[in-house]
Amino acid sequence: MKIYDVTVTISQDVPIYRGDPGVEIASFKAITRGNSANVTEMSFGVHTATHIDAPNHFIDGSKRVHEIDPQKLIGPCRVIEVPGDVMEIEPEHVGELAGVERVLFKTRNSEFWATPEKGFRTDFTYITPATADLLVENGVVLVGIDYLSIEKSGGETKPVHTTLLGSEVVILEGVDLREVPPGDYEIFCGPLKYDGATGDGSPARTFLREII
Repeated sequence: MKIYDVTVTISQDVPIYRGDPGVEIASFKAITRGNSANVTEMSFGVHTATHIDAPNHFIDGSKRVHEIDPQKLIGPCRVIEVPGDVMEIEPEHVGELAGVERVLFKTRNSEFWATPEKGFRTDFTYITPATADLLVENGVVLVGIDYLSIEKSGGETKPVHTTLLGSEVVILEGVDLREVPPGDYEIFCGPLKYDGATGDGSPARTFLREII
């Protein structure tokens, strides 16, 4: 039974969505400096690398990350591979959704993780509002994609985020699906549970396990 770690490592070299806080990782205490233990301190935005969006990310006053139903984060999940020439994931790319509650889209974006030195890319593949509507209508509770946003870069409005988060669909962004064949898996997505500020998202260690 193979387990895929689809989490992008948080480091000072990881691409950051334009305008978000950078990553700082430093040694706060070190045995080599005479301390009794090693202690690391980190600073980064909650939408860094592999992360989830809580409803309060775009809908002020809605659920925060610590209020998300954990049952949405664990369970059967379908990885849908989208052809490499597709920029906009439309309903026709989704396929049959009967009985499917969690979906990850594997696109050309996954290859971006091989070249982090290029920084944040704006030419990533994304889902369209029509596809967001389709997913909500079919009762999907978690939707993920293999780059830092599920929605087209730029634009003043965010209809995809608003549609999904308005229905309390968990958005999982920044997964690395390079090694994952399309098909059905179990997903285990573990965001940090914290209560503070706007609680709009969290990094999330995420695994896919083959179903036998």
